[in-house]
Amino acid sequence: MVTSPTHRRRLRAAALLLAAAAPLTACGSETRAGSASDAPRDDTSPQASRSPSAPSPSAPSPSAPGASPYVEPGVVDGAPHNGENNAYRRPGEMSSADKKAALAEAARIKPVLKRLWQQKEWDPDQVRAALTGELGYEVRETTSGGELLGGELDVREMYERYEEGGNVTPEGAMIGLYVGDDACVTAFVQKTNYEVRATGRFMETGCIEPPTGH
Repeated sequence: MVTSPTHRRRLRAAALLLAAAAPLTACGSETRAGSASDAPRDDTSPQASRSPSAPSPSAPSPSAPGASPYVEPGVVDGAPHNGENNAYRRPGEMSSADKKAALAEAARIKPVLKRLWQQKEWDPDQVRAALTGELGYEVRETTSGGELLGGELDVREMYERYEEGGNVTPEGAMIGLYVGDDACVTAFVQKTNYEVRATGRFMETGCIEPPTGH
């Protein structure tokens, strides 16, 4: 069949269009077969190494509204100067030798106080008599100027407290035993319970545990 020049040009143009369309169709199929999660990731980049929940390095840390600049670490209620105001209630350090001796004396005192508590004998005079008579301690005595005359045992009545419109002295006794140069046995016995522990000296009250407030 004889074709005109115009017809041949149209056939060549159609063949070129078909040849160009084939690569485009293959490329589109390759794109659909994969997914975004299959793409390789550079785990060494700063963004990849940061936890999803971590803030951006450029984001400033917000400060708590109304926070006091004087709140001390470890103070649960956030009371300013709590540690400073209660420094008198913190016992001092003990040497290892005195601590060991205090623990030994505490072990001697504990069964005596347990028995007194079970017998409901917690008056200071009864406690003092039991500790001096059974364990051989001597009552600590000082001059009016604070000079030590001798002895190591201090037994006192409980601190006064405000109750029902006035100050009352609860039943019970507080005990302080001086051990070595810097250790104590600090104890008490009262109607509800008793306690014995080895501790360092208190700033203002020696081996008697100080009250909870000035």
